Amino acid sequence: MTPERFRHITEAYGASPDRWPQGERDAALALVNAGDEEALAALADARALDGLLDAHAVAPPSAALTRRIVESAPTHPARAFWRRPRTWFSGVGFVGAGAAGVAAGALLVSLLAPAPAPAPASMDNAHFGAFEQSWSGTAFGGASTDWSDQ
Repeated sequence: MTPERFRHITEAYGASPDRWPQGERDAALALVNAGDEEALAALADARALDGLLDAHAVAPPSAALTRRIVESAPTHPARAFWRRPRTWFSGVGFVGAGAAGVAAGALLVSLLAPAPAPAPASMDNAHFGAFEQSWSGTAFGGASTDWSDQ
């Protein structure tokens, strides 16, 4: 046991050997019994701090404060979440409004989107298939003229 380790033990656990780690207690007591000055100084510091902490006391609350706390407590127990229909109905309303918005948007896009243009005869339909038809109907379709042979 070194004096530095003894100081760490007393700073962490206090001056009482009963609170020191069991595995290091005998070595720490041997250091104190040997009269090591650093260990005795660390023990004195720990006793002073323990005395300050033990002297600190919190006054009990006054009767008026206790009465105010009791009077401010709710008179009926809190209701369960599912017994408050307003709370979960509002959530159902948000979900329903969102679903209606998605459905209306999908319907609007399907009605207003232009029909895909047929693939030009010069293109190999077996190679492109339905993918080319949907490509030409998007904003990425570009011009309908095929400039690849130029």
